[in-house]
Amino acid sequence: MAQDNPHARLRIQRAAVGVLSLPAGWTASYAGFTFDLRGWLARGIAAQVDQRRLFPWIAVSFGLGILLFFRAEGRPALWAPVAGFALFAAAAIAARHRLGLMAAMVALSALFAGFAAAVIRTRAVDAPMLSRVVITPISGFIEAVEDRGGRARLTLRVTGMERLLQAEWPRRVRVTVRDGRGFTAGQHVAATARLLPPPEPAWPGGYDFARDAYFREIGAVGSLLGAITRPASPSPPDWSLRVAAAVDEARNVLTERIAGAIGGPAGAVAAALVTGKRGLIDEPTNDVLRAAGIYHIVSISGLHMVLAAGTFFWLARALLALSPGIALLWPVKRIAAAAAMAGACLYCIFSGSEVATERSLIMTLVMFGAVMVDRPALSVRNLAITPLVVLAREPETLIGPSFQMSFGAVAALIALAPWLGRRREEDVRGPVSRAIDWGVRSILGLLATTLVASLATAPFAAYHFQTVNPFGLVGNALALPLVSLVVMPAALLGVVAYPFGLDRPVWQLMGWAVAQVLDVSAWVSGFSGSSLLVPALGVGAVAAFASALVLVTVPVSVLRWLAVIPLGAGLALAAVPDRYDAFVDREGSGAAIRGRAGRLVLVGKPSAFVVEQWLRADGDPRAPKDGSLRQDARCDPLGCVVTRADGRDVAYVVDLAAFEEDCRRAAVVVTRLAAPPTCGATVVLDRAALRSHGATAIRFVDDAVLLRTTRGESSALRLPASRLRPAQEAPRPVRAPDRRPRAAGPSIDLPDVEAEESDDGAGP
Repeated sequence: MAQDNPHARLRIQRAAVGVLSLPAGWTASYAGFTFDLRGWLARGIAAQVDQRRLFPWIAVSFGLGILLFFRAEGRPALWAPVAGFALFAAAAIAARHRLGLMAAMVALSALFAGFAAAVIRTRAVDAPMLSRVVITPISGFIEAVEDRGGRARLTLRVTGMERLLQAEWPRRVRVTVRDGRGFTAGQHVAATARLLPPPEPAWPGGYDFARDAYFREIGAVGSLLGAITRPASPSPPDWSLRVAAAVDEARNVLTERIAGAIGGPAGAVAAALVTGKRGLIDEPTNDVLRAAGIYHIVSISGLHMVLAAGTFFWLARALLALSPGIALLWPVKRIAAAAAMAGACLYCIFSGSEVATERSLIMTLVMFGAVMVDRPALSVRNLAITPLVVLAREPETLIGPSFQMSFGAVAALIALAPWLGRRREEDVRGPVSRAIDWGVRSILGLLATTLVASLATAPFAAYHFQTVNPFGLVGNALALPLVSLVVMPAALLGVVAYPFGLDRPVWQLMGWAVAQVLDVSAWVSGFSGSSLLVPALGVGAVAAFASALVLVTVPVSVLRWLAVIPLGAGLALAAVPDRYDAFVDREGSGAAIRGRAGRLVLVGKPSAFVVEQWLRADGDPRAPKDGSLRQDARCDPLGCVVTRADGRDVAYVVDLAAFEEDCRRAAVVVTRLAAPPTCGATVVLDRAALRSHGATAIRFVDDAVLLRTTRGESSALRLPASRLRPAQEAPRPVRAPDRRPRAAGPSIDLPDVEAEESDDGAGP
């Protein structure tokens, strides 16, 4: 090893110095203190090489390539990233005797590999997506059934759609039915369906269900209308559908058994912990778990996989240790690790193999694989291998909250592990003192890991969900011991006892523990400020926080202190969120405009789901039906006008007769109609513009209007002088006799196209 050879270490440090493009003796001085920056960086890089910590940067470069793909416009070619990967991989081989150059070439080849993986994945799942609202007879195989308290949500593999060409048929659709009784996975059904395209984000930067649906090959969402029949299928289902149907049916049967044995919210949560079916959990229970910061327990991911695999590992090792001959002669630890890996795979399959579950499975397999070859399970190298495998399979997970939060938490815990793992060399105290010390250390370790994981995931939670739970440390500290010591072992025992029909007492024990968890959650959620709504973080802020997390985790040397730079930048950007001044629905059915009081004012009839997304993005705690949302809008049957604090008017038009006046006086005109070509407003967002660009967010800056759309387009339009009025000047009346402030919006009969989005899968 290099650390045992001073000559090798000197060569490494010289190579590290060669990597830096700084002049010799480059220093920084302040108040008589001289700091050799070049030497400091050289020693840090030398330590990285010495400890073989360059490998994790391959995963970082791979991820950067994926991010570049999702920032690209159009349909990137596959040959370009493949050629780049081959070129730089060959250059890395040619430069293998020059450490710095080789490392740079490997990083670039990994970047192109990530870009190529994203291109390949996008083309592999490419399938037709519905482009308009249709009502059509449809038939298909049921792939999955999710009970939602009487109603059900079905995922259908399409076999026929009468009013569309076969080339336009989506592979899968997700639909809701009002009565979910009698439906099982594997059935072939037919009915009339009202289908609409998977909804795009409600605002630029919001949750993009359309993107997630694309990668799941779901081309439409909607609901089934009228009678549902079960005709003969045009062809027998393939083996993958039969397997998926069998697994889903087994999950539904076990879900009903657990929920029935326990009852109430505890039964619904307990069933979700075992089978991953969360449809029975009511919204108040979800809100309580979120406010307490422990909602992650109902999503089968890292915690559940580790506990399940750990239980398999412990049971296998304990059973093998009962035989002295086996314990002394057989590799018990490796056999137990193999049993844990097999158990984790079965658990992943049975729980539905969701994206988060598969990612957790890969991480678990990597760690137990390290145990089988006598390597440390918790290491940065293993942490780097796992995202490489995950992202190579599903590159789109990189930009989702599940990947970011889970890997952020694990990365922070691995960085903390060396401090948590320190022990005294010799402990000569008595058993009571050692037991007390163990208890104190366990409690402090739980608090430390919870705090670190919460801090690591908080920026991503604020970015994706605009929520911060300050008391999540308390909720996790009180709930996780019950989950780890009672709930999950009982879940495993219940699954084992289920085939024998002896599982009811086990489920009831599990239900008691889950009820205690819910009581703790309700207590914590009752704290003032337990769930804080914050304005959406910008991409720059979350990128800075992610960079800081990488720099804290990957370097093993003093280079970790470099994390202070992006951390400070992230905190600075988060402290001054740059809110949008207006949100416009993608179909023009409504808008939210910042009025004179500095709060959003609602006009039109957007769906409650869309309004909720706008309010969360702005950090506004009001509910979508709050009457104060419409108080500052001057409305009449022709439309509405909202005057901003700077005196600029934003008009929402619902009748053609309003265009002449609003186009002349307003800076921005929003409508779902076709605006006349002569409209003189600086910004006109009419039916054609919104259909082309999607939902739009507006920001007023000095004498300009900045636009950003969900299709990734941005523009800046300068306001003419006639549109600028001093903020203190009273707004001129626009159709004054009719546009008096009202608490309620205009009574306009607009079709609510998005009314069912939240039930059709629009939410995460």
